[in-house]
Amino acid sequence: MPFLSHVTRFLSLACRIAVGLTFFALIVVVTIQITTRTFDLPSYVWTEELSRYLLLYMVAFGIGLSLMTGEFVAVDLVQEAVPERIAWWMRLVATAATAVLAAVMIWPAWRFVSIGAFQRSPSLRITMDIVHASVFTLAILLFLFATLRVVGMLAGTDDGRPQRPEEI
Repeated sequence: MPFLSHVTRFLSLACRIAVGLTFFALIVVVTIQITTRTFDLPSYVWTEELSRYLLLYMVAFGIGLSLMTGEFVAVDLVQEAVPERIAWWMRLVATAATAVLAAVMIWPAWRFVSIGAFQRSPSLRITMDIVHASVFTLAILLFLFATLRVVGMLAGTDDGRPQRPEEI
């Protein structure tokens, strides 16, 4: 399924770029925090708040990549002890359950975003729907990556094992 492979690669690339940009912004904000505090300069209140929001988005953009590379939380001790065919089924069921959980999260996450439209952050004064959208983004991306993995496993193009980052 070349189409499936292209979609996965495109989504992975987009998420890598987003994680990289978010991480770069986080480094800049934390550097401002450290510099102002170290040299007894006026400290900016918004840096603490923005660093938390950037961290949320970094996790949201990285969640699907973690699933694909095996850095997602998993207990694979049993998978290592059983024959490969059973291990494959265990990976399929776990990935499908992850897709279902993410799908279930999407609607409540959207409601959480809409509630945030009526609130403002304490120091940045941005509407909290922008911040809450990180949870919605996380749910959508986790659902997409898990679903792509399940389809790939069923199509025989993905064995469900962790992949090296350059493979996705």
